[in-house]
Amino acid sequence: MNILTQLAEKLQLQLSVIYDGVEIETSYKELSLDLIDMMGLNTHCVEPVPYANHWSQKDMILITYGDSFLEEGVKPLKTLDSFLEEHIGESVNGVHILPFFPYSSDDGFSVIDYSSVNESLGDWSDISAIAKKRKLMSDLVINHCSSRGIWFENFIKGEGKGSDYFFTASPDDDLSQVVRPRTSSLLRPVETEKGLQHVWCTFSHDQVDLDFRNPEVLLTFVSIIRQYLDAGVRIFRLDAVAFLWKELTSASINLPQTHEVVRLLRTLIEHSEPEAIMITETNIPNTQNLTYFGNANEAHCIYNFSLPPLLVNTLITGDCLYLKRWLMSMPPAQNGTCYFNFIASHDGIGLRPAEGLLSDIEINTLVNTMQSFGGRISWRTSETGEQKPYEMNISLFDALQGTVEGEDKWGLERFICAHAIMFALEGIPGIYIHSMLGTRNDYEKLKNTHHNRSINRHRWDYSQLERQLANTSSSHHTVLARMLELIDIRKKQLAFHPNAIQFVLHLGLQLFGFWRQSSDRKQSIFCVSNISKEDVELRLGELNLISTDTWFDLIAGTPVTNLNEVVTLSPYQTVWLTNIMLES
Repeated sequence: MNILTQLAEKLQLQLSVIYDGVEIETSYKELSLDLIDMMGLNTHCVEPVPYANHWSQKDMILITYGDSFLEEGVKPLKTLDSFLEEHIGESVNGVHILPFFPYSSDDGFSVIDYSSVNESLGDWSDISAIAKKRKLMSDLVINHCSSRGIWFENFIKGEGKGSDYFFTASPDDDLSQVVRPRTSSLLRPVETEKGLQHVWCTFSHDQVDLDFRNPEVLLTFVSIIRQYLDAGVRIFRLDAVAFLWKELTSASINLPQTHEVVRLLRTLIEHSEPEAIMITETNIPNTQNLTYFGNANEAHCIYNFSLPPLLVNTLITGDCLYLKRWLMSMPPAQNGTCYFNFIASHDGIGLRPAEGLLSDIEINTLVNTMQSFGGRISWRTSETGEQKPYEMNISLFDALQGTVEGEDKWGLERFICAHAIMFALEGIPGIYIHSMLGTRNDYEKLKNTHHNRSINRHRWDYSQLERQLANTSSSHHTVLARMLELIDIRKKQLAFHPNAIQFVLHLGLQLFGFWRQSSDRKQSIFCVSNISKEDVELRLGELNLISTDTWFDLIAGTPVTNLNEVVTLSPYQTVWLTNIMLES
């Protein structure tokens, strides 16, 4: 049996799971052949290697908008490329350009046209130019699209492509179980040529949800994936994918059909481009998030959404209990899968992934502390109808300017400590552009947009940024230099491979530590951070360092001369103690 026949049979089986109980006009066999044709697999089809890791310790992703840097007379994507070449260089080999398509709201996540680049940013040649130099990650905004796009216009007219792409329901339906990430009403009434209809809007009334019960919607998104692959995209971020499949009288989140769609898309992508990977963006409680690994047959990577709130909570309380408990509970990602670690993003610090890990009292303390540092809070309606904090909107640099006791002098060291922890953890690190630069809360943009998330979506005047980065006394210069220093150390260590062994260390509540070991078992790294604003003693004897090895602190660049020594760690100091100094 040849590879195409095997692929077609696998797709038919996956389609039978997705559309079980749904009346569709074409057979599973015909639909599978359409999918193969749409992806161009008739002319180029590769057999994927199971459980292959398409990443190493050298991989890291910079997260940025296409217009994070503005330069007079220059398209923002070209300015972004210049920034990457001039200030990031080879330190970071991947870039996630947040939605770069024409859009109507939500800073890009309400897509009007999936096939075009927003003219204000540049064009496809600018995207491809960046993709030739770095691993390019693109959003696949798959759950919903803009109400101002041609698809929705055709839905209102009742004819043309898109006229049957949207999920509708009745206000009389039982929708009480539906999980909502927003406080707006779920259904939006729309006058159409067919009369009044109520379209499903998980997020906002400008973001109308697509109906994957219609196979044409699936085929359309497969054609979009093909276009992005041709443009050089190698990492697909499936935005809000947990909400993709809806069923009345259900929670309409994480349904079996959603998981099967993810598996099908992985099947198509890995047969087309073996190095391409998928990351699912599922901002949900931790146990639910983990299910998107499947059996190494769904997402290659999942966002470690619990890390940001737990790490921030650790650093503002000086107590690592909850972070340590969570890390001990996290299963190692099997080969072929990987965690995607981050502590800041274009969105805020999500609180749903902390549910069940932090108590309501601890979450409220965290929320109140972020508000005292200038942050804003976004809310959601819970299953019981009460308002609960959904997300903390604040720049990470401001979030770590103090503790529950208030602001202090340790903000920079606390901020660097957070990244030293994140860079060393099992997984691929993702760094938000404003963390790389130490950008502060943007109150002016918040005032202009009235959207809480705008506080951490600053657009830099590029000439002003250049002056800041050239000034050695500037905090932005200092942050970038120290971040790149840590990154360059990390990239050389085999024990920091995203799938290298990891064990949590028990060193009390003020020292957060874990041990990493390379797959060949030759390199070990003990990663220990003082997460408090007091000097704390680290007894090296408790680490059981092998006495026949020579040990070094990678960050300080100094040898460890006495394995029984008591080392005093300054507030928020991190040590990476290794038995092998790798230089390349």
